[in-house]
Amino acid sequence: MSKIQEISKAIELGKKKIMRGLVEEALAEGFKPIDILNQGMIDAMGIVGEKFKANEIYVPEMLVAARAMKEGVELLKPHLAGGQTTVLGKFIVGTVEGDLHDIGKNLVAMMVESAGYAVIDLGVDVSTEKFIDAIKANPDCNLVGLSALLTTTMPSLKKSVAAIIEAGLKDQVKIIVGGAPITQEFADMIGADAFAADAASAAVIAKAFVA
Repeated sequence: MSKIQEISKAIELGKKKIMRGLVEEALAEGFKPIDILNQGMIDAMGIVGEKFKANEIYVPEMLVAARAMKEGVELLKPHLAGGQTTVLGKFIVGTVEGDLHDIGKNLVAMMVESAGYAVIDLGVDVSTEKFIDAIKANPDCNLVGLSALLTTTMPSLKKSVAAIIEAGLKDQVKIIVGGAPITQEFADMIGADAFAADAASAAVIAKAFVA
């Protein structure tokens, strides 16, 4: 098994504690940092995402895999050009105004970061204005994720998507929406580009947008 395959397997199993040693060994053996990132880490999280969607693993297993991946990425950053790990773009994510739920949003952020995006997490109870200001302040942002976990905050989600469109930012960003009460039909109705039923789906959609 190559060192990159060992890194991939360690991420799948959530072995955060051994990531530092494996990454250092891979670099010492001459593997390119970008290959370690793409083949060893991002591909591994793709496998984790597929297992999650197939109900072979569940949220706790996906969380520990994402944390192992994050540990590896932090170690690689100094070895990548300019310390930049992004290969796909920048992702702004937040839970909409009036909603304080963050577990699902945090998981989406980790999975999309694992897919190769730089992530700006605006947190919870995010106003429409804050979403728009963040997009304008990051012209290299090409993806926005809005989460609503309550039926009572679905109107906030609709309002935020409408405002992003009205601000003329749809040429810059794709909009993904999700959360317990959200459906594909609702996403279509409010003008979002995609609906993600779970964090693994969000990562797949994020990668597809730049394919």
